[in-house]
Amino acid sequence: MQVHEFTLTDEYIHLIQLLKTLSLVGSGGEAKEVVREELVYCNGDIETRMRYKVRKGDEIEFEGNLIKVV
Repeated sequence: MQVHEFTLTDEYIHLIQLLKTLSLVGSGGEAKEVVREELVYCNGDIETRMRYKVRKGDEIEFEGNLIKVV
């Protein structure tokens, strides 16, 4: 599993924006689709909310990637 550390500069970032920012998906539409297909985990649970607010301390898993938000 590849580990990414993402430094959050605001209070939160939306899940689909995080996936795009880290280039784990090619577009916003693709980000929405992978969330809709239940391929993204937030803190160990499947996340289906596209506008989920990712905050410091959260861990996101997607296709062999672990994103640690600091």
